[in-house]
Amino acid sequence: AGGSAAVRPQVTLVFDKNPADPGRSTLTVLRGAERQARYRAGSGDGSTDDCAADRGWLPDGEWRIVLKDRRFKGGKVRGYGIRLGNMRCAGGTVTRTEMFVHSEMHRDGSQGDTEPRRWDGEADYLSDGCVKLRPEDIKDLFARLDDLGWPERLRVTA
Repeated sequence: AGGSAAVRPQVTLVFDKNPADPGRSTLTVLRGAERQARYRAGSGDGSTDDCAADRGWLPDGEWRIVLKDRRFKGGKVRGYGIRLGNMRCAGGTVTRTEMFVHSEMHRDGSQGDTEPRRWDGEADYLSDGCVKLRPEDIKDLFARLDDLGWPERLRVTA
């Protein structure tokens, strides 16, 4: 009869960069103002230069989520991956492309015997600029977002 469906608070995905240690940044899932999950994450090889393609961390801004795939098969990225749209760096000199939220794994989500398909620890938070999570964390992230609803964007801040 004329009831209206309850409005679910918006889900937001936020990557907070840590300038003191880019490999100890965080990825947070919010529903409204309530934190649903927080994961340790890294971006870049330690460089805070967001214009340094293939080594600097992700530029600040609202990145469009263009693909989410549990069985992605790319050159460097395999398995669970969230592909982001392109964005210019803060200096405007470089457009960052081929950016993902991902881990190190085989396409089926399993761990391999050698790099880059096996998570070994601290050094694995380093990347060519993508946001990297432990395999268990990216699997948990996908499950949570499947339940809560996927946001259209990833907000990146320092």
